[in-house]
Amino acid sequence: LELDVTTRLSQAALEVLSIIAYMQPITRPQIDDIRGVNSDGALRTLLSKGLLEEIGRLETPGRPILYGTTPEFLQHFGLARLEDLPLLPDEEE
Repeated sequence: LELDVTTRLSQAALEVLSIIAYMQPITRPQIDDIRGVNSDGALRTLLSKGLLEEIGRLETPGRPILYGTTPEFLQHFGLARLEDLPLLPDEEE
């Protein structure tokens, strides 16, 4: 039927997405450390929507998955490249 269903992202998903966008490549344990809570559900949601992808594995014990944003993320937020993301408050001069 090709129905265009629009859904909103939860606050947790937006937090995870912004952390990954600014700090990629990054692992789930690193995201959890920054947020202070488990991020599994938000990561699953963002992966299923095609905004994130697995881009490799960290060469440490356990070889955790590295996550990064996709071209769909850039398109959805109207960005040509990651460098077009707004500066974080502590990065402004």
